[in-house]
Amino acid sequence: MLGAVVAGFIPVRAQATPVSEIRIGNTNAYSGPASAYSVLGKLPAAYFRMINAHGGINGRRVVYLSYDDAYSPPKAVEQTRRLVENDEVLLIFGSLGAPTNSAIMKYMNAKQVPQLFVASGATKFGDPAHFPWTMGFIPSYQSEGRAFARHIMATRPQAKIGVLFQNDDFGRDVLTGLRDGLGDRAAMIVAQRSYETADPVVDSQVVTLHAAGCDVVVSMSTPKFAAQTIRKMAELGWSPDHYLCNSANSVGAVLKPAGFENCRNVISSAYLKDGNDDAWKDDVAFKAWNEFLDVYYPEGDRKDSLTVYSYVVSELLVEILKRCGDDLSRGNVMKQAASQRNVAHGLLLPGITINTSATDYFPVEQLQMIRFNGERYERFGEVIDVSRG
Repeated sequence: MLGAVVAGFIPVRAQATPVSEIRIGNTNAYSGPASAYSVLGKLPAAYFRMINAHGGINGRRVVYLSYDDAYSPPKAVEQTRRLVENDEVLLIFGSLGAPTNSAIMKYMNAKQVPQLFVASGATKFGDPAHFPWTMGFIPSYQSEGRAFARHIMATRPQAKIGVLFQNDDFGRDVLTGLRDGLGDRAAMIVAQRSYETADPVVDSQVVTLHAAGCDVVVSMSTPKFAAQTIRKMAELGWSPDHYLCNSANSVGAVLKPAGFENCRNVISSAYLKDGNDDAWKDDVAFKAWNEFLDVYYPEGDRKDSLTVYSYVVSELLVEILKRCGDDLSRGNVMKQAASQRNVAHGLLLPGITINTSATDYFPVEQLQMIRFNGERYERFGEVIDVSRG
């Protein structure tokens, strides 16, 4: 656990008049195999500190409580129950991971507590018919898998594809999308190997894919294992076309430790502007982001796409809570979250907007392909609408 609470917020019992504050809960991997994602818990603490310094949300102070779940489903259940039943939060926001959020989803819906902007693209987190209190944010992993398949068939129609995937809902979702996208050409996948989050390394899996003669590799992994994969490929002198899911394409958390020289031509997808791209150096939204980091989160890694992502979802949550006005019921929070219409956040790529409805819990359903040139990602091709697969 990161102390007791991120950024010095002290947990207190709910006040008799809760309208004076808004209590927001979060669990994140501050330790364990996915600790590279800890910024997703830390940056919101800084963002809400900024909001409080400017008068709060509709005059109400934000109390943000974030506990370590170590990317462990049982720990996530324990910490979430603590947040809901002891700390009496209004909602759970931005908690990390498909396995951890899967473990709490039934509980959250039984309790009718919003589970908002789950930090995972697992398709199950966009199912309002069965889980009306759970909403993701990013394009679904299956959609990304289909986008990769489309590009592989267009550029390497005779490819021998190897797949490395995390053995949980996250990895299997991207694999399902890849197979769906390949359709009757799914036999192009000649080898696939999984790993467990508790595994120390994935070297043997990479060696197996290499031995299978794969000339295209699709990696569906978290940052630690993505960096290991790239380094092992370099050790083997192996340079397949390498597709890396957007949950592990961070320049700061993955490509830098893997060695930029080993990452040239890595292909991924994006829906957010990249702080490393000179095209945005005069961008108004990026200037605001940089000013926020200067004052409230100076330790933030500006090369890390997670720093952009966490800022965007924090700002979006604040706007939703502002729209709730004096009705801070959990039902109204979900109503407002499911009523986003063509929201063009300044840090989304041009042509990408946020849309939700009572029957559509996928806020972002567009993406663009990107390729690393040895220094930064470059966008290519058109914005892809993945809402229809």
